[in-house]
Amino acid sequence: MKTHPIFLRILIFVLVCSCSFTSKEIQFHNSHEPNRANVPFSDVVETENLLFLTGQIGKDHKAGALVSGGIKSETKQVIENIRDVLEHHNSSLDRVVKCTVILKNIEDFKDFNSVYTTYFTNKPARTTFAASGLAGGASIEIDVIASK
Repeated sequence: MKTHPIFLRILIFVLVCSCSFTSKEIQFHNSHEPNRANVPFSDVVETENLLFLTGQIGKDHKAGALVSGGIKSETKQVIENIRDVLEHHNSSLDRVVKCTVILKNIEDFKDFNSVYTTYFTNKPARTTFAASGLAGGASIEIDVIASK
C-alpha cells in the first residue's frame, strides 16, 4: 500500500506542532511581604522565562509608609523594592528587559533619571510618562518585566 505524500506532510506537521507548542502554566504569585498578602493583584506573574512585576512605589514596607526626601529617595526605594521582589523569584535587576515609569510630575525626570541610571546599567527598554494621582500619594511608580 502506497502512502500519499500529502498525508505524510500533514502527519509530520501535526506531530511537530503538538510537540513544539507546549507551554508552561502561568503562575500568579502573592507578595513575599506579609502586609501585602491580601492585595487584590499578583505581585508577580510568571510565564515561560519572564516575570511581570506589579508596579512599585517608594514605600518602605517595613515602616509601612512612603520614604521621605523627595523624588530621589522615592526612586531609590522603588528600585530597592523591585530588587527584593526579583531576588525572591531568583532574578535580578540586570535581568530587567523593560521598565514602565510613571512620574507624578514630569519636572522630576532629571532627578529620577540620575538615580535610575545607577541601578539599571544594562539600559533596559523604558517608557516614562507623567500622571497625577499615583497610589499612596507616591511621586513615582515603576513596573518591570524581567527574564528569570
